[in-house]
Amino acid sequence: MLREVAMELVWAALGAVNPARAVARHLRREGPTLCIGDRPYDLNRVDRVVVIGAGKAGAGMAAAVEALLGERVAAGWVNVRYGYEPAQPLARIPIHPAGHPIPDQAGLEGTRRILALVDSLTPRDLALVLISGGASALMEAPVPGVSLPDLQALTDSLLRSGATIGEINTVRKHLSQVKGGRLAERIARQGAQAAVLVLSDVVGSPLDAIGSGPCAPDPTTFADAWAVLERYNLLDQAPPSVLRHLERGRSGQEPETPKPGSPIFAGVHTVIVAENRTAAEAAVERARALGFHALLLTTYLEGEAREVGRVLAALAKEEARAGHPLPRPACLVLGGETTVTVRGAGRGGRNQEMALGAALALEGWENVLVATLATDGTDGPTDAAGALADGSTVARACALGLNPADHLARNDAYPFFAALGDLIITGPTGTNVNDLAFVLVQ
Repeated sequence: MLREVAMELVWAALGAVNPARAVARHLRREGPTLCIGDRPYDLNRVDRVVVIGAGKAGAGMAAAVEALLGERVAAGWVNVRYGYEPAQPLARIPIHPAGHPIPDQAGLEGTRRILALVDSLTPRDLALVLISGGASALMEAPVPGVSLPDLQALTDSLLRSGATIGEINTVRKHLSQVKGGRLAERIARQGAQAAVLVLSDVVGSPLDAIGSGPCAPDPTTFADAWAVLERYNLLDQAPPSVLRHLERGRSGQEPETPKPGSPIFAGVHTVIVAENRTAAEAAVERARALGFHALLLTTYLEGEAREVGRVLAALAKEEARAGHPLPRPACLVLGGETTVTVRGAGRGGRNQEMALGAALALEGWENVLVATLATDGTDGPTDAAGALADGSTVARACALGLNPADHLARNDAYPFFAALGDLIITGPTGTNVNDLAFVLVQ
């Protein structure tokens, strides 16, 4: 039963952060007035609405904008991850697939199209910017002197290092012509207004970190970016072109990213249309409807995935033994984003690794289950969103000749859970608001 409940929670959470519905909740048209969040725009004073953006949720967000504005959309371009294109092309906003989490040539070419649209703006135009999880890889224009292969090698090293997404994006912002407020800077040079719709995939939803903040002030510096590489012992691995640019920035030879208080942001209005809390609260509501006592424990879940898995198991044990913090049947919902320090050559993702860590700690416990998933439907470089773990997971694995501890040591959670039939498979969801974990106790 707990497995069926977990999957109901998965679908309830994902439904709540459907990007088209999320945009529609914050965008409305009343005659000649377009309301974006709480701000009205008089379309009689706007010559062109130009829609640009990037992210895994870009297609759904763009579809909602086009459905509302129709022919008022004069031009557009949105980069999305491969496999996240709409079933039918949109009439006015091209949806362009590109690489994620490592940027590729298609992403650079798509970004050039976005920047060409930005450079065509006039003071009577409105740029409607759609940003969602994945935009850091999908919208990229490296600074002169840093090649795509250099950027790809650096990104791969950062993703494997155990650095947080905020730390990774601190580095990315200082190697880019669009991140860290640079896109807003370019729009401001044209004298145009910018309205930014954000579907957040970062813990706490800091605007400067979501998609590396193309239209947000950047509080980080070149020195901060250098410190990240130093902290994770990446200075020896980083391409020379990257180190040269960061060193030039640290010495004041390259301009810093636009900072809080900069006048370039005067014409920027930003609305967060959905975030991790939106999905987590929907899961809590659904759990209560199914007869569970439910509690949203946190949306700030961070740390090394396998260790966080042990914490989830500890919560399950406390519930099972003491009925605390909720009476049984109980459902604890947690959201956030963990990290993995890659030590082995296995296949998996942070959510599968978290579930495997929980499974080892739950061995032998009855009537408990931990479910973990990435809301975009792809956990790491796999086709699984996450996995299910309970007190029988280890015993069932051993009966198949699998060694759970060995799989964990090799970062090899995907084949482990695939053999047990315990992967969570949703397919690409078209959205992305971080990760969710459910602790269920009967």
